[in-house]
Amino acid sequence: MKDILTAPFLKEVCKILDNMYRMGWDERNGGNLSYILKEEEVAEYLDLNQVIRVIPTIFDASALAGKIFIVTGTGKYFRNVMDAPATNLGIVRVGKDGKNLDLLWGYDDGGRPTSELPAHFRTHISRLENDPEHRVVIHTHATNVIAMTFVHSLEERAFTRTLWQMCTECMVVFPDGVGVLPWMLCGNDEIGIATAEKMKEFRLVVWAQHGIFGTGRDIDEAFGLIETVEKAAEIYIKVMHMPILQSITDEELKILADAFGVTPRAGYLNV
Repeated sequence: MKDILTAPFLKEVCKILDNMYRMGWDERNGGNLSYILKEEEVAEYLDLNQVIRVIPTIFDASALAGKIFIVTGTGKYFRNVMDAPATNLGIVRVGKDGKNLDLLWGYDDGGRPTSELPAHFRTHISRLENDPEHRVVIHTHATNVIAMTFVHSLEERAFTRTLWQMCTECMVVFPDGVGVLPWMLCGNDEIGIATAEKMKEFRLVVWAQHGIFGTGRDIDEAFGLIETVEKAAEIYIKVMHMPILQSITDEELKILADAFGVTPRAGYLNV
């Protein structure tokens, strides 16, 4: 059996978490990630019949029964993942009844999955209903996105339109727009339910005064969505205090959409 530390999926997770920490988005133990792994790829590195321990869940994840995830640990710092992946990450399989997780690898210090796991699992369920190829959920404290939620309307159409107008690539990357939630207590099922409801329509959900949830078929897609929104939010924060002499018009956004073969969310453009 191959060494799990050489697994491409583990290396990819370690790299992206370290990158987000270096970008200043995941201070202390902020942020979390969950990634659906294919059974056949995990089986090259782990004995799937060997369960280290069983971890009870506070959420009925029966809709995900049998699926294997790599998940960041609760209270863990992204900056430590690269040096100690087996302490800061875990690979778990959802039990048949959805009420327990089989720990297959990781959490070597007795740790557990992120406290945001209910929000992650509910999001995975919502996205899989829309896209069977969905695999990744990333939550991070993107700095300028958080700043934008203090000074901009949280109405989704207005929030999305501002982001689209900040950078040419935004319409191409997230034509479906951005979901937005008002401030809510994190780490409980209420915010997980609200996020999952938004994820029926969006691939990105902003948590006001907190951060962003991004999803995708792979890590590049999920991270790419987040960094594009963050870049647009950064531009907005930099220019919002100054007179705007020109910007991307709705007509130009429509030209962009047509040129790249994407469909803007209905009713968001005034054309």
